[in-house]
Amino acid sequence: MTDIAHEPSSDASAEVAEKERSRWALLRRALTFARPHRRSITLILGLTMMAAALGAAEPLVLRWIFDALAAGTGDIDVALTGVAALAVVGVLREIGAGTATFMTWRTRLAIHFALLDATVERLHRLPIEFHKAEGVGATMTKLDRGIQGFVGALNEIAFNLLPALGYLLFGVIVMVQLDWRLALLVLAFAPLPALIAARAAPTQTRREEALLSRWSKIYSRFNEVLSGLVTVRSFAMEDFEKERFLDDVRGANDVVVRGVGFDTRVGAMQNAAVTAARVSAIGLGAVLIVRGEISIGTLIAFLGYVAGAFGPVQNLAGMYRTLRMATVSIDTIFSILDAQEHLGDAPDAKEISHVRGDVDFDAVRFGYRRERPILEHVDLHVKAGETIALVGPSGSGKSTLMSLLQRFYDPWEGSVRVDGVDVRDLRQSSLRRQIGVVLQEPILFNDTIAANIAYGRPEATPAQVEAASRAAHADVFVEKLAKGYQTKVGERGALLSVGERQRIAIARALLKDPAILILDEATSALDAESEALVQDAIEKLVVGRTTFVIAHRLATVVNADRIVVLRHGEVIEIGKHEELLRAKGYYASLVAKQSRGMLPEE
Repeated sequence: MTDIAHEPSSDASAEVAEKERSRWALLRRALTFARPHRRSITLILGLTMMAAALGAAEPLVLRWIFDALAAGTGDIDVALTGVAALAVVGVLREIGAGTATFMTWRTRLAIHFALLDATVERLHRLPIEFHKAEGVGATMTKLDRGIQGFVGALNEIAFNLLPALGYLLFGVIVMVQLDWRLALLVLAFAPLPALIAARAAPTQTRREEALLSRWSKIYSRFNEVLSGLVTVRSFAMEDFEKERFLDDVRGANDVVVRGVGFDTRVGAMQNAAVTAARVSAIGLGAVLIVRGEISIGTLIAFLGYVAGAFGPVQNLAGMYRTLRMATVSIDTIFSILDAQEHLGDAPDAKEISHVRGDVDFDAVRFGYRRERPILEHVDLHVKAGETIALVGPSGSGKSTLMSLLQRFYDPWEGSVRVDGVDVRDLRQSSLRRQIGVVLQEPILFNDTIAANIAYGRPEATPAQVEAASRAAHADVFVEKLAKGYQTKVGERGALLSVGERQRIAIARALLKDPAILILDEATSALDAESEALVQDAIEKLVVGRTTFVIAHRLATVVNADRIVVLRHGEVIEIGKHEELLRAKGYYASLVAKQSRGMLPEE
């Protein structure tokens, strides 16, 4: 029974120890971001140590002044010299501290930028599943709070704590020299702030972890609400969403308030230890002065070191907490940097600058979850310049097939090839530069119309941008705008109509001039007039390109070179529109059901 009772305790202790080792390993790894700036950090430390040493000299100057005055010599020159010395020490200290502060901020911003560079680059390359699972709001909150927390902790440790330790060491030596009895008395109180901080640190760390998780969830939901504001308003859920958000914020604020109360109590106990040390030193010092064993100047100088030394002691006491808090932020950063990149480029991946446009899907099998495949052994061979329409009910795998072509995912079985080369053997960025995409809901950025059209080809000239705009019939509305191509479109293009956004998206694809084109429901959300303009622009866009058209409205695909019918993840029919109608198969039944303007859901 005794052994059984002790086993959980042993396992728990081992788990805690392993977690602590992991925290320190993360901290050591994170410090590599500061390594390129080690020269600046060394200079900053030198300047702050100099400022600390000058600060430590002040009590000795005060001792000299007060001892001279207490001696009753009446020599005003001694006092004036001492005051002048204090002024010089103060000016030099402020020059050193000010220079160190400037360099600290410059170094801090450089480290912050390096962390942003690493994490943002990683976020751009992580699989789509990561972003779907995390949510935009949660990712942005983690990124901001994680980096700010780590850089702040690094700043506190490197530029505040280490100089304070230098001052503490110098102060202890001088206090012992001034009077060893007073020094022993004060040092007896020194461990108390550290012990109090060590007891409080685990609670504070857990609180920070819980707060980070709460804020990530709050802003993830808030981002979703703002993105779907039309849906929120159409269901009259504004008040509900506001109250949900405010309730969540109130809950997080309650945690903060309780934390502030806890930290205040911890700080009060630490201050009480400092006050006890100071009062005890005054009491013993008064006795020693009465006995004539020390001078008044010595006691004043000693009290100056007590006040100055306990600041570093409290900083040192908070170091454990600071390091633990830093590991919370570091863990957040590395949760992004260490996220599994399922689709990294192969070491020998090829860079391609041009493709003909031949595309082959060979026995492709794939799904987003292992227990539920979306595509089942799809075979499809497309010649360069062909227009292929992909038709089928929702969930049949049309968009999934195009995601595999762009290598957002890899098939479980089979292969996807472009010009006979497996896409897994190509650099993803170079592959995607050869593919243009026009979606049902095109994403425009809160920038000018010209910048959105040139997004895939930023070096394009204004003349080239306008030529693409004319070909897409976007010039019809752009030229009526007061600022023309310099008009801002708003977030996600909200200041433009659906048809206008679609024409800009087509202009963007035209300017990119890709060899392979994907049109995913490009006209399904348009009115008749806008559809006619967009359809005309599409006819110009597809010339000479391998084109995949995903459509539910079958009237838009009748002119395709071939129509591929997908159902339950399998290709069940391939042919021209007339051929498939004559076959009287599934496609013909879909055409017959188009009186409602949509395909049946399956």
